[in-house]
Amino acid sequence: MHKNKRMLLGAVFAALLVLLAALSACAPTSRTTAPATAPTPAAISPSPTPAASTSPAVVQQGGADFEEQLLVRLYEEVNPSVVNIRVVTNVPSAFAGLPDSQQQGQGSGFVWDTQGHIVTNNHVVENATRIEVTFSDGATLSATVVGTDPDSDLAVIKVDPTAHEMKPVKAGDSDAVKVGQRAIAIGNPFGLQGTLTAGIVSALGRDLPAGSQNATTGSSYRIPDVIQTDAPINPGNSGGPLLDSKGEVIGVNSAIESPVSASAGIGFAIPVSIVKQVVPSLIQTGTYRHPWLGVSVVALSPDLAKAMGLAASQRGILVMEVASGGPAEKAGVKPSGTTVEVDGAQVPVGGDVIVQIDSQEVRRSENLISYLAQNTTVGQQVTLKVLRDGKTLEIQATLGERPNTRDKNT
Repeated sequence: MHKNKRMLLGAVFAALLVLLAALSACAPTSRTTAPATAPTPAAISPSPTPAASTSPAVVQQGGADFEEQLLVRLYEEVNPSVVNIRVVTNVPSAFAGLPDSQQQGQGSGFVWDTQGHIVTNNHVVENATRIEVTFSDGATLSATVVGTDPDSDLAVIKVDPTAHEMKPVKAGDSDAVKVGQRAIAIGNPFGLQGTLTAGIVSALGRDLPAGSQNATTGSSYRIPDVIQTDAPINPGNSGGPLLDSKGEVIGVNSAIESPVSASAGIGFAIPVSIVKQVVPSLIQTGTYRHPWLGVSVVALSPDLAKAMGLAASQRGILVMEVASGGPAEKAGVKPSGTTVEVDGAQVPVGGDVIVQIDSQEVRRSENLISYLAQNTTVGQQVTLKVLRDGKTLEIQATLGERPNTRDKNT
């Protein structure tokens, strides 16, 4: 009997062991699944595919790691191309017989080619009597101005390319930039060399007054298609690159909008599409010839349209003035000749309303400025479609060259 009990207990124990083994095989593992293989350092990819996992924590951690790796690799790749620029300018004495004083300033720039050309803002090197460029490894070289363009706030300076390795940046495509994508700035805010800040592209199609660091004052000529970003931009960032997540330059940091001259989350960068047009000319000739139509315009509002006898929904830009002897006057563009009162203010009426230029719709003055800057050259003929006295006309105009940066006409 005892023998039968022992045999029964042994059979029960064996069955329990089999059951426990089966349960163990079905239980989930506690080991964290490794993320997918990271991109190689040579490829800075903005959109990796996370490793498959049933754990949200793993995916989230993998995303955070990728963001860090992206910025680290981007900085290591691009920072050697970014330089600190120190300038010295003479300030004339206000009193006769006393010597001039010297003023120092700082900005940023980036290597454009292997010949030693460096791109920066015009306002960084304007009126400089001495320029020093410091690379990321601490090497400092003297630089000279090759060319400047106040109307785009761009300048090119040059150092001896045999004195230091030149690592040019990669120019991107600002026309393909989308609101919400990453925006990364590298520069020297407040003289703190090699500083990286990151954010997003906040808006596109802004415009800035040429040659001014304040977005609400300055010259009446405005730089079109400017990129707005919330990546922290501070004094000293001017002239440095704004980058996309591939490490390619999409703009040149130029200005901030802030009541305290420090980052308030609104920075501006000149689009690289304009840089690609202007910089080669600055290198070759020292200047850039801006195409010029010679008109002063205002966008139609519903009230202004009705005052002109047009439908309130009509869009376009009213020609208020034409420059004497300019391309528009030579082509026969008609400016406003009278004024009427709208909401207690005198507004011009009677001029041509431009609605198209070369089949490109024109709804605001920025549309005309952008088209001229990005699609035309001096001497090129353009076709203007205008509304005049209830009729639609086409006018052929041959573009001239902007006479100076303070001319108020487009």
